[in-house]
Amino acid sequence: MITMSIFLVIGPWQWVIIGLAIILLFGGKKIPELMKGLGSGIKEFKDASKEDSSEKKEEK
Repeated sequence: MITMSIFLVIGPWQWVIIGLAIILLFGGKKIPELMKGLGSGIKEFKDASKEDSSEKKEEK
């Protein structure tokens, strides 16, 4: 719930500044690798969450 409020507070110009800072820090060639890693991490988290919830349902 807290993270949702942060996304509502940050305006479009702040996102542009954050994006430019990321490009300056990591460079244009590293960004796709970072996003791929982030995506696979989110996917693993969702899979683990689904496994955990299915285990809880089996215990009941």
